[in-house]
Amino acid sequence: MGMSTKPPSGMRDFLPEELARRRYVISTIQKVYEKYGFVPIETPSIENLSTLMGKYGDEGDQLLFRILHRRDKLARALEAETITEKDLGDLGLRYDLTVPLARVVANNTDLPKFFKRYQIQPVWRADRPGKGRFREFLQCDVDITGTQSLVAEAEVCSAVSEVLLTLGFENFSIHINHRQLLKALIQAAGISLDNEATTLVAVDKLDKIGMEGVEKELIERGISTEQMQKLVKLIQRPENIVESMEIERLKSALAGSYEANKAIDDLTKLCKLLNESPVAGRYSIDATLARGLGYYTGPIFEIRSSDFGGSLGGGGRYDGLIGMFKGSEIPAVGFSIGFERLILILEEKGLFKKLAIGPDVMLCHFSDVEESAVVKAASTMRKSGVKVEIYPETPKIGKQISYAESVGAKFVAILGANEAVAESVSLKNLETGEQQTLKYADVASIVLK
Repeated sequence: MGMSTKPPSGMRDFLPEELARRRYVISTIQKVYEKYGFVPIETPSIENLSTLMGKYGDEGDQLLFRILHRRDKLARALEAETITEKDLGDLGLRYDLTVPLARVVANNTDLPKFFKRYQIQPVWRADRPGKGRFREFLQCDVDITGTQSLVAEAEVCSAVSEVLLTLGFENFSIHINHRQLLKALIQAAGISLDNEATTLVAVDKLDKIGMEGVEKELIERGISTEQMQKLVKLIQRPENIVESMEIERLKSALAGSYEANKAIDDLTKLCKLLNESPVAGRYSIDATLARGLGYYTGPIFEIRSSDFGGSLGGGGRYDGLIGMFKGSEIPAVGFSIGFERLILILEEKGLFKKLAIGPDVMLCHFSDVEESAVVKAASTMRKSGVKVEIYPETPKIGKQISYAESVGAKFVAILGANEAVAESVSLKNLETGEQQTLKYADVASIVLK
């Protein structure tokens, strides 16, 4: 049997047409992020396991791609009588972009006090592949470090919303909650703080397994039926109520809890800020929102759409994460777009305009033209900014033109021996059929209109 030519499960190849769409979306994201004052950074694909471990919760740690030691070091580890995962490797592939950012901020003391960064790079998770879910995928993050002001939350939510609207996607809302509010709700249900993390993991699966599935998982995780029922009643928002009514409901349910009231005050202020931003009318207070990652400390958010059965991105405040590296707390908040799922929706909704992926001009030539003259013609046109592909062989001109049409060229430039001497080509518009003779240097004036 021959060797398989498929990429590993959860990984993909990107051919030109698909890559053109991805680059268009990336370019749009970059322009919007930079309009908000965010600056780009990049970090290594590989991080120390000590950097990654313990930041994502137990389930997240299990999804880290670990890298084995090499050569003699691996051989010595395998020869040992007892072997642990730590013995086999101390490096891993990047799981997200937030923890590397925290490391960068802790490692660079000369950054601005309010560091606004965006980062668009792939991450890796040893997850089960599914629709819109891959083991290697792109994340598009915006983060602000150095401030506890809720303006930072409003800024990242606004930037992400504007990206979606700029791409023509309007059927979405941003669900908002607060980790301290959720913690108070768990306590109000009679669940001990020892079970907080396990409860969050179960509630975080709501969009995947539904409320019945969450109820079942809570019981399986040792939460009593009474506690489960009380928690479900507390976190479920009644139908047909506006944000102010939901806030009052939560205040009433958690009266007397300082932490809960402070969290509710934060959400109230955040709503006021969002009402003056592109997020106005596109957000919802959602006490069921958990965001399973362990480092969140304050407001959390997630993009939802009826066009997709899951999150299209999420984020929140993580004031303690940078301090895990630096030793002193630096506040931070961020939001990440689910790039792969966004691409899927844009394709399904037909929101991609036709993107040019071929050359502007296919340079066709007769067999009596010196190849050096062909290269000279292409080079001259390229100097004017024209994208030129040379047809490398000399079959009949009709066959060369057919190939030009198949790769999406807008024009063909036909070069014969006499044209080469005059440094001119016969330029044909493949859409209109219009044809004219032009000097090499004048081709751009027609092609780049």
